[in-house]
Amino acid sequence: MDSTIFLASLFIYGPQFSLMVLLVSTVVIIFNRHHVPWWKHYYNFITYSSMICGAYWAFKLMGGTFGDFKADELYAFVLALLAYFVVNISLVAAYFFLLYRNQLIPILALFVRESLFAYIGILLFSLVLVIMILKTGFFGLFLFLIIAVLLSHVFKQLFLMYHELNDKANKDQRTGLFNHSYLEEKLDEYIKLYREEGKSFSFAMLDLDDFKKYNDLHGHPQGDKLLSFIGSIIKEECQSHEFVCARYGGEEFAIIMPGLDKNKARMFINQLRKRINNSPFDGVDVLPHGCISFSAGVMEMNSDTFEKSQLVGFSDRAMYISKSKGKNVVTIYGEQTYLPQLFEHEINELEQQIRVFLSKDVYTFKHSKRVYSYAVDMAEVLGLCEEERRMLILGALIHDIGKLEVPREVLNKRAKLTSDEWELIKKHVTFGKEFLLATGKYADLVPLVELHHERYDGNGYPHALKGTEIPRLARMLCIIDSFDAMTTERPYQRTKSFHEALDEMRRCTGSQFDPELVVPFIRYIEGRIEQGDIPEEALQAMEQQQNQEA
Repeated sequence: MDSTIFLASLFIYGPQFSLMVLLVSTVVIIFNRHHVPWWKHYYNFITYSSMICGAYWAFKLMGGTFGDFKADELYAFVLALLAYFVVNISLVAAYFFLLYRNQLIPILALFVRESLFAYIGILLFSLVLVIMILKTGFFGLFLFLIIAVLLSHVFKQLFLMYHELNDKANKDQRTGLFNHSYLEEKLDEYIKLYREEGKSFSFAMLDLDDFKKYNDLHGHPQGDKLLSFIGSIIKEECQSHEFVCARYGGEEFAIIMPGLDKNKARMFINQLRKRINNSPFDGVDVLPHGCISFSAGVMEMNSDTFEKSQLVGFSDRAMYISKSKGKNVVTIYGEQTYLPQLFEHEINELEQQIRVFLSKDVYTFKHSKRVYSYAVDMAEVLGLCEEERRMLILGALIHDIGKLEVPREVLNKRAKLTSDEWELIKKHVTFGKEFLLATGKYADLVPLVELHHERYDGNGYPHALKGTEIPRLARMLCIIDSFDAMTTERPYQRTKSFHEALDEMRRCTGSQFDPELVVPFIRYIEGRIEQGDIPEEALQAMEQQQNQEA
């Protein structure tokens, strides 16, 4: 209705009065919407001023009579409105063109199509207001204001009703996120933008860990509350980045991240995962991780992906690789560690042994898998022969097998261990040795399992061996095991960053660690950090930056 008032003021009282009405209106709006940036108010004022001036010159050029309404001058009113319309469309389209760098012609076409009928209505209302004021004075203005208020109220109700229906059609009512159907529509849009304009994006699938166990223990109503709680966190994290987040189905969620490559997407999902880990909720302490967690797979849109089903399928596959790593992990599709083919069968066999930890101590399982992954790389870095590679990699995978003999309450204890409990923990190397000797098949791995806690200075356990008395591969395993232990992430606890862990390793070179072996390991980790190949380090760097800004 503001344009109706401006045009009626122009036709009756001339441009000065119309601009004065605009100024008063702008001042009122600034006070009512003080949270809006000043430059937007200024741009809005300039836009309306230009529209009023354009309508004035068009009306005057066509010989229109100010302060009167003549039916034979209707063409002047129409052309004045046309000038008002053209100036408005041009300036608003220019604003969006500069803001989003889209093509100008499609933007103009969109605004013309969407606002043409609205401007026809503005012309009719402005003419009605002109006639009412000229014929009945302020009473006509009073009647018009009543009609305007009633129409505004009706349109507001229709607008709210439309949005309510739209939300029901596109939103998941339990979590407040978008639903599966809406997500697929948006995926089609982003894939089209990628193909036509090269706008990249990444896609992530998230699956809550052990949700069925939580449901079985606490009931479906409580499970629904948990879903709603997680949905609110995901929505809050995604809104500030304008990401599209949806409940994909059941306990699965999906996020579209425009403008992010796969590494930045993994960084964001890891940040989200860490926040959810650290968000308390009733009853989650019974879950394996002792907190809410999810496993995720990330896929970056690329030229080889020809449809959305591929994008979803690859992200889903990466998500299940995260599950196989012990859950509460984010994996990028295509970056999973492949098993060395020479002893793939032995790795699979030993992995079945340590899978028992999934039900007893999931952190030991995940720690074993990470140490194994480091060992695969370090075997290459050190240029080990085939037999040494086999021993280091298999030994890394099975090195903590003796912890199966340690009681669950001791392994999962969050408080400081007593001296008796610590002695029991230290015996896991002996338990592991006895396990391997009993099976017989992997007896050659005993030195790595038994001696990976020996220290270079002789202050380790169980035999207090010193220097080269400790087998070389056991010394290497000690370095890998200690580094991962320092950087192992647990909920509600601060984790050492990778840089902090490397500083600690430098400090302990020659005391805890072999000085010759620790150097190539530090160089290897620094190389991965430089390449952005270690998501946890990237996440920690992000958190540190946010803390400094705060």
